[in-house]
Amino acid sequence: MCGIVGYVGNEQARDILIAALKRLEYRGYDSAGIAVVGKTVQLHKSVGNISKLMEGLPELKGTRGIAHTRWATHGAPSTRNAHPFLDCKGNIALAHNGIIENYEEIKRELVAKGHTFTSETDTETLVHLIESLYDGNLEKAVRAAIKRVRGSYAIVVVSKDENKIVGVRNESPMVVGLGEKANYLASDVPALLKYTNRVIYLDDGELVVIEPGAVRVTKLDGKPVKKEEHRIEWTIEDAEKGGYAHFMLKEIHEQPKALLDTLIGRIPDLNLGLNDIAKDITKVALIACGTAYHAAMVGKYLIERLANLPSSAHIASEFRFSPSVDPGTLAIVISQSGETLDSIMAMREAKRLGCRTVAVCNVTGSTLTREADFTFMTRAGPEIGVAASKTFTTQLVAVLLIATYLGRSRGVLDSEEVRHLITEMRQLPRQVQSVLDNSGAIKLTAEWISSARDVFFIGRNLNYPIALEGALKLKEISYIHAEGHPAGELKHGPIALFTKETPVIACAVRDKTYDKILGNIRESSARGTPVIAIGFEGDTDLQRYADLVLQIPKVHEIFAPILISVVFQLLAYYVALAKGCPIDMPRNLAKSVTVE
Repeated sequence: MCGIVGYVGNEQARDILIAALKRLEYRGYDSAGIAVVGKTVQLHKSVGNISKLMEGLPELKGTRGIAHTRWATHGAPSTRNAHPFLDCKGNIALAHNGIIENYEEIKRELVAKGHTFTSETDTETLVHLIESLYDGNLEKAVRAAIKRVRGSYAIVVVSKDENKIVGVRNESPMVVGLGEKANYLASDVPALLKYTNRVIYLDDGELVVIEPGAVRVTKLDGKPVKKEEHRIEWTIEDAEKGGYAHFMLKEIHEQPKALLDTLIGRIPDLNLGLNDIAKDITKVALIACGTAYHAAMVGKYLIERLANLPSSAHIASEFRFSPSVDPGTLAIVISQSGETLDSIMAMREAKRLGCRTVAVCNVTGSTLTREADFTFMTRAGPEIGVAASKTFTTQLVAVLLIATYLGRSRGVLDSEEVRHLITEMRQLPRQVQSVLDNSGAIKLTAEWISSARDVFFIGRNLNYPIALEGALKLKEISYIHAEGHPAGELKHGPIALFTKETPVIACAVRDKTYDKILGNIRESSARGTPVIAIGFEGDTDLQRYADLVLQIPKVHEIFAPILISVVFQLLAYYVALAKGCPIDMPRNLAKSVTVE
């Protein structure tokens, strides 16, 4: 979603803020702005990307300031709706991520008092509210203002008269960067990596004041909070393209290393850091959003199969309002960023109902990891492309490891079965590399289907969620209408849409559903529909029924979803490339959804 950066120090703030803001472009936005404080508060805003902001960027002298990329919620994308906003006197500037739910009520009061509004946003209400409470102490005015508002927010505020920045967090991420004679605020770590790898993470209901040589964190009531400093292991180079045309392609090719990093130290002994979590569990609920939800669906199948535990997969935004869990439920919440608001709120609801919780996450120190009872870090490294790739396959490995651990703990898997699974897990990085090394056929296939208006993905059992994920990837970055379906449901509606112009992509590896999926391929072909099948190397039977077969290394069937996922990522990438789409920043999408 929207991106925030702030800087206070001894150097000129303008270029620091712009450089930091550029590293948040992946979050998705439609306008941008910057406010630098010198003798006055100097403001510059524009519609479009940061390069548009820089076209008319004035000198903006000053050693503190804030900047923002906006993704429209209240009010259309426009210069007047872009952040930061100024108060009536032009002395206070504010930027905000999130939504202020009661802004209309507060706005009416402020208008009645003579305040003039220039935008359609909920955010502008905050800067005028702070102005109305300001008596020379910015921290005090922000505290008083926050007591009046309801909603989710990360807020940064700067005043012409004080050499500091005040930040507040509630249900929207905010990170403090610790430097030498300078300090920073940002909505995500990549913005800070050029300047520091030392950070602290704010929790909900916390306020921070940063000055050139000091950082102070308190609760909203003023009570001091002692925060732990974290060191980020990523480097600035990790967040660069490294010679690839797009971040997504780079991240697809980083998957062998990401999978290895996820496995290291956890096999062969299944050292997952989950202690006695299997004790007294009667069922498992896996909770997530978007791509992570597809990993949760795969996890449901794996846990039922390997651990013989009743399991369910839930979309986080739906789970919150009808949770079917109890103290015997293990709630596994999956999120790349650990800041997806619906997932955080779902986990809090599960905890409230007595569940033990596990966070499967890629970002150390994120809200989800701080609040969960146990954490499983996927170690995929920074993922900048909006469409998830390496974070998804590492999530699949995570749920596979957890399912194996639960199966062993519950006595469902004996030592020989566990040993065999772990032996195969060791081969996953090499097998994924094999898919990447043989991507030529995938690229040719992508060029063939790039002119399609509709594409259907089908799969059964473990590969049904992968069909959903394949469809999601294609629609996300190529804008082709794509749907994923359980293959057994074709005659219950989807097949009515099949024509010679609607390719069907079938997950057709040799597993217990193989004969059934062959039947689905035949019934699709009977309608004249071109069928592309994903199957194991050497499967000559499959070649008799499908128009085109894309092969993956032959593996145990429970590992096939990981390899098929890589095929689908490459397919989506090359289709989008053939269509000339903006692959890393698809329209209307953002990397981290931090509002409801």
